[in-house]
Amino acid sequence: MQFTAIIVLTLLVLKLLLLPRKVAVSGVVAKARWLMTTGILLLDVQFLLQYVLGLRAMGVTQAVLVNLVLFIPVSWAISLALLYLQRQGRVNIVTQAIGGVAWVVVLALLGVAATIDGQPLLSDTPELHSAEVAASVVYLMMQGYYSGLHLKNIVSMRHALQNYYDSDTDGLLRWMKLSILVLMVMSLMVPLLIFVRSAGLAIFGVLFFIGIFFLVDSFCGYAVSSAPKRVSAAEEYADEEVAEQQIINDELTTTNGTPELTPEVLQHVDEAASQWTEQGGYRQAGINIPSAAEAIGVPRYLLSAWLKHQGYTYAKWMTALRIEEALRVIKEHPDWSNETVASHCGFSDRSYFQRKFKETTGQTPAEYLERCREQGARSKRIEDKRSNR
Repeated sequence: MQFTAIIVLTLLVLKLLLLPRKVAVSGVVAKARWLMTTGILLLDVQFLLQYVLGLRAMGVTQAVLVNLVLFIPVSWAISLALLYLQRQGRVNIVTQAIGGVAWVVVLALLGVAATIDGQPLLSDTPELHSAEVAASVVYLMMQGYYSGLHLKNIVSMRHALQNYYDSDTDGLLRWMKLSILVLMVMSLMVPLLIFVRSAGLAIFGVLFFIGIFFLVDSFCGYAVSSAPKRVSAAEEYADEEVAEQQIINDELTTTNGTPELTPEVLQHVDEAASQWTEQGGYRQAGINIPSAAEAIGVPRYLLSAWLKHQGYTYAKWMTALRIEEALRVIKEHPDWSNETVASHCGFSDRSYFQRKFKETTGQTPAEYLERCREQGARSKRIEDKRSNR
Protein backbone atom coordinates (compact mmCIF):
# COMPACT_ATOMS: atom_id res chain seq x y z
CA MET A 1 0.00 0.00 0.00
CA GLN A 2 2.88 2.36 0.77
CA PHE A 3 4.33 1.91 -2.73
CA THR A 4 0.92 2.64 -4.28
CA ALA A 5 0.61 5.73 -2.07
CA ILE A 6 4.00 6.99 -3.29
CA ILE A 7 2.94 6.64 -6.94
CA VAL A 8 -0.43 8.32 -6.39
CA LEU A 9 1.05 11.22 -4.38
CA THR A 10 3.80 11.77 -6.96
CA LEU A 11 1.16 12.01 -9.70
CA LEU A 12 -0.83 14.50 -7.61
CA VAL A 13 2.27 16.64 -7.12
CA LEU A 14 2.84 16.62 -10.89
CA LYS A 15 -0.77 17.60 -11.48
CA LEU A 16 -0.36 20.60 -9.19
CA LEU A 17 2.91 21.61 -10.84
CA LEU A 18 1.48 21.31 -14.36
CA LEU A 19 -1.59 23.47 -13.80
CA PRO A 20 -2.16 25.95 -16.67
CA ARG A 21 -0.17 29.17 -16.59
CA LYS A 22 -3.31 31.24 -16.12
CA VAL A 23 -3.39 30.03 -12.51
CA ALA A 24 -0.27 32.08 -11.85
CA VAL A 25 -2.10 35.25 -12.95
CA SER A 26 -3.86 35.35 -9.59
CA GLY A 27 -1.28 35.75 -6.86
CA VAL A 28 -3.65 34.29 -4.27
CA VAL A 29 -4.40 31.13 -6.27
CA ALA A 30 -0.74 30.76 -7.21
CA LYS A 31 0.41 30.91 -3.60
CA ALA A 32 -2.34 28.49 -2.55
CA ARG A 33 -1.18 26.14 -5.31
CA TRP A 34 2.41 26.16 -4.00
CA LEU A 35 1.27 25.59 -0.43
CA MET A 36 -0.88 22.66 -1.55
CA THR A 37 2.05 21.29 -3.58
CA THR A 38 4.36 21.56 -0.58
CA GLY A 39 1.89 19.68 1.62
CA ILE A 40 1.38 16.83 -0.85
CA LEU A 41 5.12 16.61 -1.56
CA LEU A 42 5.91 16.28 2.16
CA LEU A 43 3.26 13.58 2.44
CA ASP A 44 4.92 11.80 -0.47
CA VAL A 45 8.31 12.04 1.28
CA GLN A 46 6.76 10.67 4.47
CA PHE A 47 5.52 7.52 2.74
CA LEU A 48 8.76 7.19 0.80
CA LEU A 49 10.73 7.15 4.06
CA GLN A 50 8.36 4.59 5.55
CA TYR A 51 8.76 2.38 2.47
CA VAL A 52 12.54 2.69 2.08
CA LEU A 53 13.40 2.38 5.78
CA GLY A 54 10.75 -0.23 6.53
CA LEU A 55 9.68 1.60 9.65
CA ARG A 56 6.45 -0.33 10.13
CA ALA A 57 8.45 -3.52 10.31
CA MET A 58 10.76 -1.96 12.91
CA GLY A 59 7.91 -1.06 15.25
CA VAL A 60 5.11 1.37 15.86
CA THR A 61 7.25 4.00 17.58
CA GLN A 62 9.59 4.39 14.63
CA ALA A 63 6.67 4.93 12.24
CA VAL A 64 4.99 7.31 14.67
CA LEU A 65 8.10 9.46 14.94
CA VAL A 66 8.37 10.01 11.19
CA ASN A 67 4.61 10.46 10.81
CA LEU A 68 4.37 13.16 13.44
CA VAL A 69 7.41 15.04 12.20
CA LEU A 70 5.97 15.21 8.66
CA PHE A 71 2.18 15.05 9.12
CA ILE A 72 2.10 18.36 10.97
CA PRO A 73 3.76 20.45 8.21
CA VAL A 74 1.59 18.57 5.68
CA SER A 75 -1.63 19.62 7.44
CA TRP A 76 -0.21 23.08 8.06
CA ALA A 77 0.54 23.69 4.37
CA ILE A 78 -2.79 22.30 3.12
CA SER A 79 -4.77 24.26 5.72
CA LEU A 80 -3.00 27.49 4.76
CA ALA A 81 -3.69 26.78 1.07
CA LEU A 82 -7.43 26.71 1.79
CA LEU A 83 -7.21 29.79 4.02
CA TYR A 84 -5.46 31.77 1.28
CA LEU A 85 -8.30 30.95 -1.09
CA GLN A 86 -10.95 31.76 1.50
CA ARG A 87 -9.47 35.06 2.64
CA GLN A 88 -8.17 36.27 -0.72
CA GLY A 89 -4.62 36.01 0.60
CA ARG A 90 -5.33 38.04 3.75
CA VAL A 91 -4.01 35.59 6.34
CA ASN A 92 -2.48 37.23 9.40
CA ILE A 93 0.93 36.32 10.73
CA VAL A 94 -0.46 34.60 13.84
CA THR A 95 -2.62 32.24 11.78
CA GLN A 96 0.29 31.51 9.48
CA ALA A 97 2.55 30.75 12.44
CA ILE A 98 0.24 28.44 14.42
CA GLY A 99 1.26 25.38 12.42
CA GLY A 100 4.94 26.24 12.78
CA VAL A 101 4.57 26.66 16.53
CA ALA A 102 2.82 23.28 16.77
CA TRP A 103 5.62 21.69 14.74
CA VAL A 104 8.33 23.18 16.99
CA VAL A 105 6.47 22.00 20.10
CA VAL A 106 6.22 18.48 18.71
CA LEU A 107 9.90 18.42 17.74
CA ALA A 108 10.77 19.63 21.24
CA LEU A 109 8.60 16.96 22.90
CA LEU A 110 10.13 14.18 20.82
CA GLY A 111 13.64 15.56 21.24
CA VAL A 112 13.40 15.85 25.01
CA ALA A 113 11.92 12.35 25.30
CA ALA A 114 14.69 10.87 23.15
CA THR A 115 17.29 12.66 25.28
CA ILE A 116 16.07 11.77 28.76
CA ASP A 117 15.51 8.07 28.05
CA GLY A 118 19.20 7.60 27.27
CA GLN A 119 18.38 5.36 24.29
CA PRO A 120 18.94 5.85 20.53
CA LEU A 121 16.37 8.06 18.79
CA LEU A 122 14.37 5.23 17.22
CA SER A 123 14.22 3.14 20.36
CA ASP A 124 10.79 2.06 21.56
CA THR A 125 10.76 3.55 25.08
CA PRO A 126 7.94 4.61 27.45
CA GLU A 127 9.23 8.19 27.43
CA LEU A 128 9.14 8.46 23.65
CA HIS A 129 5.73 6.82 23.49
CA SER A 130 4.32 9.36 25.98
CA ALA A 131 5.84 12.20 23.98
CA GLU A 132 4.25 10.84 20.80
CA VAL A 133 0.83 10.76 22.44
CA ALA A 134 1.27 14.35 23.63
CA ALA A 135 2.49 15.36 20.17
CA SER A 136 -0.61 13.80 18.60
CA VAL A 137 -2.77 15.93 20.90
CA VAL A 138 -0.86 19.03 19.75
CA TYR A 139 -1.48 18.01 16.14
CA LEU A 140 -5.21 17.59 16.75
CA MET A 141 -5.40 20.99 18.46
CA MET A 142 -3.62 22.64 15.54
CA GLN A 143 -5.93 21.06 12.99
CA GLY A 144 -8.95 21.91 15.13
CA TYR A 145 -7.89 25.57 15.13
CA TYR A 146 -7.54 25.67 11.35
CA SER A 147 -10.76 23.73 10.78
CA GLY A 148 -12.63 26.24 12.94
CA LEU A 149 -11.29 29.09 10.80
CA HIS A 150 -12.19 27.22 7.62
CA LEU A 151 -15.80 26.73 8.72
CA LYS A 152 -16.13 30.36 9.81
CA ASN A 153 -14.75 31.56 6.48
CA ILE A 154 -17.08 29.29 4.52
CA VAL A 155 -20.07 30.93 6.22
CA SER A 156 -18.72 34.38 5.38
CA MET A 157 -18.01 33.42 1.76
CA ARG A 158 -21.46 31.90 1.32
CA HIS A 159 -23.07 35.05 2.72
CA ALA A 160 -21.04 37.26 0.36
CA LEU A 161 -21.99 35.15 -2.67
CA GLN A 162 -25.70 35.09 -1.79
CA ASN A 163 -25.70 38.86 -1.41
CA TYR A 164 -23.99 39.47 -4.73
CA TYR A 165 -25.22 36.95 -7.31
CA ASP A 166 -28.82 36.39 -8.36
CA SER A 167 -28.70 32.60 -8.07
CA ASP A 168 -27.54 29.85 -5.76
CA THR A 169 -23.73 29.72 -5.95
CA ASP A 170 -23.18 27.09 -3.28
CA GLY A 171 -21.69 24.85 -5.95
CA LEU A 172 -18.63 27.11 -6.04
CA LEU A 173 -17.87 26.23 -2.42
CA ARG A 174 -19.13 22.66 -2.23
CA TRP A 175 -15.69 21.17 -2.89
CA MET A 176 -14.21 23.42 -0.21
CA LYS A 177 -16.80 22.32 2.36
CA LEU A 178 -16.05 18.69 1.58
CA SER A 179 -12.31 19.36 1.70
CA ILE A 180 -12.63 20.87 5.17
CA LEU A 181 -14.56 17.78 6.22
CA VAL A 182 -11.81 15.63 4.71
CA LEU A 183 -9.15 17.49 6.71
CA MET A 184 -11.16 17.13 9.90
CA VAL A 185 -11.67 13.40 9.35
CA MET A 186 -8.01 13.02 8.43
CA SER A 187 -6.97 14.68 11.68
CA LEU A 188 -8.96 12.03 13.55
CA MET A 189 -7.67 9.21 11.34
CA VAL A 190 -4.01 10.13 11.63
CA PRO A 191 -3.66 8.76 15.19
CA LEU A 192 -5.18 5.52 13.92
CA LEU A 193 -2.79 5.42 10.98
CA ILE A 194 0.10 6.15 13.34
CA PHE A 195 -0.59 3.93 16.33
CA VAL A 196 -2.84 1.09 15.19
CA ARG A 197 -1.44 -2.13 13.80
CA SER A 198 -4.26 -4.31 12.52
CA ALA A 199 -5.87 -5.64 9.37
CA GLY A 200 -8.38 -2.79 9.55
CA LEU A 201 -5.57 -0.27 9.10
CA ALA A 202 -5.63 -0.87 5.34
CA ILE A 203 -9.25 0.33 5.20
CA PHE A 204 -8.35 3.56 7.00
CA GLY A 205 -5.40 3.98 4.64
CA VAL A 206 -7.60 3.64 1.55
CA LEU A 207 -10.10 6.18 2.91
CA PHE A 208 -7.22 8.52 3.73
CA PHE A 209 -5.93 8.48 0.15
CA ILE A 210 -9.37 8.84 -1.35
CA GLY A 211 -9.71 12.00 0.74
CA ILE A 212 -6.32 13.32 -0.36
CA PHE A 213 -7.07 12.59 -4.02
CA PHE A 214 -10.44 14.37 -3.78
CA LEU A 215 -8.88 17.37 -2.08
CA VAL A 216 -6.13 17.86 -4.67
CA ASP A 217 -8.34 17.08 -7.67
CA SER A 218 -11.03 19.51 -6.48
CA PHE A 219 -8.44 22.19 -5.73
CA CYS A 220 -7.06 21.91 -9.27
CA GLY A 221 -10.56 22.11 -10.78
CA TYR A 222 -11.33 25.21 -8.69
CA ALA A 223 -8.02 26.89 -9.54
CA VAL A 224 -8.47 26.65 -13.32
CA SER A 225 -12.16 27.64 -13.27
CA SER A 226 -13.78 31.08 -13.11
CA ALA A 227 -14.79 30.43 -9.49
CA PRO A 228 -11.88 32.31 -7.81
CA LYS A 229 -12.73 35.47 -9.77
CA ARG A 230 -16.42 35.16 -8.97
CA VAL A 231 -15.76 34.68 -5.28
CA SER A 232 -13.28 37.55 -5.29
CA ALA A 233 -15.85 39.88 -6.92
CA ALA A 234 -18.45 39.00 -4.28
CA GLU A 235 -16.05 39.54 -1.39
CA GLU A 236 -14.74 42.81 -2.82
CA TYR A 237 -18.34 44.01 -3.03
CA ALA A 238 -18.89 43.03 0.61
CA ASP A 239 -15.87 45.14 1.56
CA GLU A 240 -17.15 48.06 -0.52
CA GLU A 241 -20.50 47.87 1.26
CA VAL A 242 -18.80 48.56 4.58
CA ALA A 243 -17.18 51.68 3.15
CA GLU A 244 -20.41 52.79 1.49
CA GLN A 245 -22.25 52.50 4.77
CA GLN A 246 -20.26 55.43 6.13
CA ILE A 247 -21.46 57.63 3.30
CA ILE A 248 -25.15 57.07 3.96
CA ASN A 249 -25.17 56.84 7.74
CA ASP A 250 -27.42 59.90 7.83
CA GLU A 251 -30.13 57.79 6.19
CA LEU A 252 -29.80 54.92 8.61
CA THR A 253 -30.25 54.39 12.30
CA THR A 254 -28.79 51.49 14.23
CA THR A 255 -30.23 49.16 16.82
CA ASN A 256 -27.73 47.10 18.79
CA GLY A 257 -25.16 47.87 16.10
CA THR A 258 -27.39 46.53 13.29
CA PRO A 259 -28.33 48.90 10.45
CA GLU A 260 -32.05 49.66 10.42
CA LEU A 261 -33.87 51.53 7.67
CA THR A 262 -35.89 54.57 8.66
CA PRO A 263 -39.59 54.48 7.57
CA GLU A 264 -38.94 57.13 4.93
CA VAL A 265 -36.00 55.31 3.38
CA LEU A 266 -37.82 51.98 3.64
CA GLN A 267 -40.78 53.40 1.71
CA HIS A 268 -38.47 54.88 -0.93
CA VAL A 269 -36.67 51.57 -1.55
CA ASP A 270 -39.99 49.69 -1.46
CA GLU A 271 -41.45 51.89 -4.17
CA ALA A 272 -38.34 51.77 -6.34
CA ALA A 273 -38.00 48.00 -6.01
CA SER A 274 -41.71 47.47 -6.72
CA GLN A 275 -41.52 49.56 -9.87
CA TRP A 276 -38.49 47.58 -11.04
CA THR A 277 -40.14 44.23 -10.39
CA GLU A 278 -43.35 45.31 -12.13
CA GLN A 279 -41.26 46.10 -15.18
CA GLY A 280 -39.79 42.59 -15.03
CA GLY A 281 -36.23 43.66 -14.26
CA TYR A 282 -35.63 40.48 -12.27
CA ARG A 283 -36.18 38.39 -15.42
CA GLN A 284 -32.73 39.28 -16.69
CA ALA A 285 -30.53 36.26 -16.00
CA GLY A 286 -27.15 36.77 -14.34
CA ILE A 287 -27.81 40.24 -12.92
CA ASN A 288 -25.74 40.88 -9.79
CA ILE A 289 -26.68 43.23 -6.99
CA PRO A 290 -24.66 46.28 -8.14
CA SER A 291 -26.41 46.10 -11.53
CA ALA A 292 -29.80 45.61 -9.88
CA ALA A 293 -29.25 48.55 -7.53
CA GLU A 294 -28.31 50.76 -10.46
CA ALA A 295 -31.39 49.68 -12.40
CA ILE A 296 -33.65 50.21 -9.37
CA GLY A 297 -32.09 53.61 -8.74
CA VAL A 298 -30.94 53.19 -5.14
CA PRO A 299 -27.46 52.96 -3.60
CA ARG A 300 -26.10 49.43 -3.40
CA TYR A 301 -25.88 49.43 0.36
CA LEU A 302 -29.47 50.63 0.70
CA LEU A 303 -30.68 47.73 -1.41
CA SER A 304 -28.66 45.28 0.70
CA ALA A 305 -29.96 46.81 3.94
CA TRP A 306 -33.54 46.76 2.65
CA LEU A 307 -33.21 43.09 1.68
CA LYS A 308 -31.86 42.30 5.14
CA HIS A 309 -34.82 44.14 6.64
CA GLN A 310 -37.12 41.97 4.51
CA GLY A 311 -35.36 38.81 5.69
CA TYR A 312 -33.85 38.03 2.30
CA THR A 313 -30.45 37.62 0.78
CA TYR A 314 -30.23 39.01 -2.75
CA ALA A 315 -30.17 35.49 -4.28
CA LYS A 316 -33.23 34.38 -2.30
CA TRP A 317 -35.13 37.54 -3.20
CA MET A 318 -34.46 37.07 -6.90
CA THR A 319 -35.40 33.40 -6.69
CA ALA A 320 -38.67 34.25 -4.91
CA LEU A 321 -39.58 36.80 -7.61
CA ARG A 322 -38.76 34.34 -10.39
CA ILE A 323 -40.68 31.46 -8.80
CA GLU A 324 -43.72 33.73 -8.41
CA GLU A 325 -43.45 34.59 -12.10
CA ALA A 326 -43.05 30.91 -12.98
CA LEU A 327 -46.25 30.02 -11.09
CA ARG A 328 -48.13 32.61 -13.13
CA VAL A 329 -46.57 31.63 -16.44
CA ILE A 330 -47.14 27.88 -16.02
CA LYS A 331 -50.81 28.53 -15.23
CA GLU A 332 -51.31 30.93 -18.16
CA HIS A 333 -49.15 29.05 -20.68
CA PRO A 334 -49.51 25.32 -19.96
CA ASP A 335 -47.98 24.51 -23.35
CA TRP A 336 -44.63 26.14 -22.49
CA SER A 337 -41.70 23.80 -21.85
CA ASN A 338 -39.60 24.00 -18.69
CA GLU A 339 -36.75 25.48 -20.74
CA THR A 340 -39.03 28.25 -21.99
CA VAL A 341 -40.39 28.99 -18.52
CA ALA A 342 -36.89 29.03 -17.02
CA SER A 343 -35.58 31.39 -19.71
CA HIS A 344 -38.60 33.69 -19.44
CA CYS A 345 -38.30 33.99 -15.66
CA GLY A 346 -34.54 34.63 -15.59
CA PHE A 347 -33.24 31.27 -14.39
CA SER A 348 -29.82 30.31 -15.69
CA ASP A 349 -30.89 26.83 -16.81
CA ARG A 350 -33.73 24.32 -16.65
CA SER A 351 -32.26 22.04 -13.98
CA TYR A 352 -31.64 24.96 -11.62
CA PHE A 353 -35.20 26.21 -12.21
CA GLN A 354 -36.68 22.78 -11.53
CA ARG A 355 -34.64 22.35 -8.33
CA LYS A 356 -35.61 25.77 -6.94
CA PHE A 357 -39.26 25.30 -7.95
CA LYS A 358 -39.38 22.01 -6.05
CA GLU A 359 -37.63 23.53 -3.01
CA THR A 360 -40.04 26.49 -2.92
CA THR A 361 -43.40 24.88 -3.76
CA GLY A 362 -42.85 21.25 -2.77
CA GLN A 363 -43.89 20.25 -6.30
CA THR A 364 -42.22 19.85 -9.66
CA PRO A 365 -43.42 22.18 -12.45
CA ALA A 366 -45.22 19.20 -14.04
CA GLU A 367 -47.00 18.39 -10.77
CA TYR A 368 -48.02 22.03 -10.32
CA LEU A 369 -49.35 22.15 -13.89
CA GLU A 370 -51.37 18.98 -13.33
CA ARG A 371 -52.82 20.43 -10.15
CA CYS A 372 -53.77 23.62 -12.00
CA ARG A 373 -55.54 21.54 -14.64
CA GLU A 374 -57.42 19.56 -12.00
CA GLN A 375 -58.48 22.76 -10.26
CA GLY A 376 -59.55 24.22 -13.60
CA ALA A 377 -61.59 21.13 -14.44
CA ARG A 378 -63.18 21.17 -10.98
CA SER A 379 -64.05 24.87 -11.31
CA LYS A 380 -65.58 24.20 -14.73
CA ARG A 381 -67.73 21.39 -13.37
CA ILE A 382 -68.96 23.60 -10.55
CA GLU A 383 -69.71 26.40 -13.02
CA ASP A 384 -71.59 24.00 -15.31
CA LYS A 385 -73.73 22.79 -12.40
CA ARG A 386 -74.59 26.37 -11.52
CA SER A 387 -75.50 27.11 -15.11
CA ASN A 388 -77.83 24.09 -15.29
CA ARG A 389 -79.80 25.12 -12.24
